[in-house]
Amino acid sequence: MFEIVGKRELAPNIKWIKVKAPLVARNAKPGQFVVIRLHERGERIPLTLFRWDKEEGTIEMVFQEVGKTTYELGTYGVGDKIADVVGPLGKPTHIENFGTAVVVSGGVGAPIGYSITKALKEAGNYVISIIGFRNKQLVILEDEFREVSDELLITTDDGSYVRKGFTTDVLSELLGSGRKVDYVFTVGPVIMMKKVADITKKYGIRTYASLNPIMVDGTGMCGACRVTVGGQVVFACVAGPDFDAHQVDFDELMKRLAQYREEEKLALERFLQVGVVRG
Repeated sequence: MFEIVGKRELAPNIKWIKVKAPLVARNAKPGQFVVIRLHERGERIPLTLFRWDKEEGTIEMVFQEVGKTTYELGTYGVGDKIADVVGPLGKPTHIENFGTAVVVSGGVGAPIGYSITKALKEAGNYVISIIGFRNKQLVILEDEFREVSDELLITTDDGSYVRKGFTTDVLSELLGSGRKVDYVFTVGPVIMMKKVADITKKYGIRTYASLNPIMVDGTGMCGACRVTVGGQVVFACVAGPDFDAHQVDFDELMKRLAQYREEEKLALERFLQVGVVRG
């Protein structure tokens, strides 16, 4: 059992938790994730590692309440225990001194973007962070990004905070201005990552995306997380989650993510009607 030792709400339906998981914390690297199961009757879901403390033996995760399991996790508080936390899983993000690196993060992709930004900065890169949200209410981790970025550019879809527009608008302007960029990393909504890849491909900039396919076991056995990269089928949980964004079939990924939407909707509706059942 893994105890929750910290919890707070970052924005409506977006929560941060700190969990005691010494073995995961000891081995975690940027870009990796864990698979959790709340109780013996729960489903397995992946959650990305936001931060970790090897000495304290804790890991931090940020999640949005969108489905049955994340809503249920949102009811857990300090002192509650999670049945299973498996990880760290996936290949760590490749970090080196590229020169000038841009990290484009959208919505709840921001926690992943933060860990990559921090690692890139520590490797000696000049890092420009672009973070985007639907509105001011949903802006998260602004202070954290500011601490590890040389430049921080924020957008909101509706213009309620900083500037109106999308992260891809800012990226287009940045590259169009003639700024030299050596590397781009992107994480967030699939349609955003696809557009980032389309933009950077024109400039020949090395670009990697952290993919978020459906996952079950996190070890490459179930095949649920398969994606097509460079014409080859790969399992994101073991070959990724980071891939060359110019080689990813984002259209296929979007279709697969929508495959169980109706079942997910029904499961959430039943949970909200019945309430919490733990174990």
